[in-house]
Amino acid sequence: MNEAGKNNNLEIFDHAPIPRAILTNTVPAMAAMLMVLLYNLADTFFVGQTHNALMVAAVSLATPVFLMFMALGTIFGIGGTSVISRSLGEKKLFYARKVSSFCMWGAVVTGLVFAILIFLFADPILRLIGASEDTWDYTKQYLLIVTAAGPFVLLSNCYANIIRAEGRAGTAMAGQLVGNILNILLDPVLILGLGWGAAGAALATSISNVAGAVFYIQYLYSGKSMLTPSLLYFTWKENILQNVLSIGIPASLGDMLMSVSNIASNALISTYGDMAVAGFGVSMKITMITGMICIGFGQGVQPLFGYCIGAGKGTRFQKSLFYSACSAFMMSTMMTIFCYCFIDYLVSAFLTDTTAYEYALHFAEILLSTSFFFGLYYVFLNALQAMGEAGRALIINLSRQGIIYLPVLFYLDHRFGISGLPWAQPVADVLSLVLVILLYRSAWEQWRKRRI
Repeated sequence: MNEAGKNNNLEIFDHAPIPRAILTNTVPAMAAMLMVLLYNLADTFFVGQTHNALMVAAVSLATPVFLMFMALGTIFGIGGTSVISRSLGEKKLFYARKVSSFCMWGAVVTGLVFAILIFLFADPILRLIGASEDTWDYTKQYLLIVTAAGPFVLLSNCYANIIRAEGRAGTAMAGQLVGNILNILLDPVLILGLGWGAAGAALATSISNVAGAVFYIQYLYSGKSMLTPSLLYFTWKENILQNVLSIGIPASLGDMLMSVSNIASNALISTYGDMAVAGFGVSMKITMITGMICIGFGQGVQPLFGYCIGAGKGTRFQKSLFYSACSAFMMSTMMTIFCYCFIDYLVSAFLTDTTAYEYALHFAEILLSTSFFFGLYYVFLNALQAMGEAGRALIINLSRQGIIYLPVLFYLDHRFGISGLPWAQPVADVLSLVLVILLYRSAWEQWRKRRI
């Protein structure tokens, strides 16, 4: 494909009607996140069909550690997308290629280092996350198997975001679909058919992430992408390292703190028994139904936001933000209502143990109380990231799952015990939404003044 043909993919950012520009990018991103959600639910569902609640608890305990790989991929994925989309808006194609190359090779090295650390310190990690004597072997099996594919998780998560920056949301979605569909197909075979249980779930997850990464690598080197990560373009100079990490690290910290908060929650809940852990894990999966769709919407509009900022199109940016916020709020509200209406069926699909079921039902009802805010939160967060507002994005990501959530979590546990624990997340959700809107307003005013 020639250069002009490649750049035609950006025309939708520049000239398409705003509803079309948003839908073109958000629908594939949401579809991809829906598949991520389905494969996460599939692991828990098929493990639940073993009727072994200890395995469900083990997967719940190990998952936050595994999600650290995805969080590290966010450093290069979100950071790279923000820099690349603004560079393309400024017509700096060669610089965008250098950023893409830095992100790919940075993701590979980071993934290898993190995987080695988990293998070396597996037992201390298991103690930290609250694995009991009954769940220890299941949790260790799951964790070590998914860790082996860790570098591929980083690559897949990185380029699922970056490819959207060049207007190829469909290709980004396709890569995620390849891995997620494969996972869903492998789960019943490995977990139930071969009887490998939690280890089978981990192996299915690992294979699917390798497949997704291979898809993206093949596309990037096929000649169809303007962002081929050739070693010839690799450099961390020209402020590339600083520009990517200044956005990527704050964005990643949000995901990392979410994993840390889940680990802390699991550790506290484990003191009330393995069934409580299983129930909490399932309730988190149900809340993810709304959360993951909204994350996809936010990631889908970020390249459009970034392109508008890079091109100096403030009016188009504002209109895109308004339309996105309204659409995301309506969508998250409808998803929350859906989850409430079918909450009994959703919980019973994963758990047969009566005690674990009651825990899950109670926790899910509380966690869903603020999930209709998710759409607004992720739209404004991605707007800040698209604007290159590293400091403000850092404040948000540190606050929601860290500065706000963790103190509230420990206070509610101390004050009310297990009945108070799940309320920490709704409190953090409300306060974080207010904070992100206030920080966006100040960032917009500063940007507008610079343009005058």
